[in-house]
Amino acid sequence: MDALRLIEATRLALAEARTMQDIVAEAWQTQALAQAVGGHLAAHGPFEARAAACGLSEAGGRASGALRQVALRSGGLRAARLSTVRDPWGVLTELAALLGDVGIALVGVACACEEDGLYWQCIEAIDAADETGDRVGGLLRRLALRERGGAA
Repeated sequence: MDALRLIEATRLALAEARTMQDIVAEAWQTQALAQAVGGHLAAHGPFEARAAACGLSEAGGRASGALRQVALRSGGLRAARLSTVRDPWGVLTELAALLGDVGIALVGVACACEEDGLYWQCIEAIDAADETGDRVGGLLRRLALRERGGAA
């Protein structure tokens, strides 16, 4: 499945999330998607961007233990269905926007949360989304430099 379709499915699932746990689960789904996109671009993307794509994959995979729990609860990771990234610039732009949405949703959960465990899970997820967003931004800059013919 194309990355843009997976991002849209995740954005819709985040918008429809009704519980704090569902929002946290969608945050980890987003991280898994970032890991998969980064891995795909590291293997198949422009040569100049492959190192940065590896960094994105690593940042996205930061919460792999939590992702396994999400996968069991939600029937699997959407990111596992990633087969293509047709438009790297568009995918990364949409992924950055999704990570921003996830961060905002997680701040709301953390502020409303009364359970210590969930609060700290939100803080970890906010940190992960922020780091992943930074990696997406770096990869977008590399792609922009490549398009202008500059050194990455």
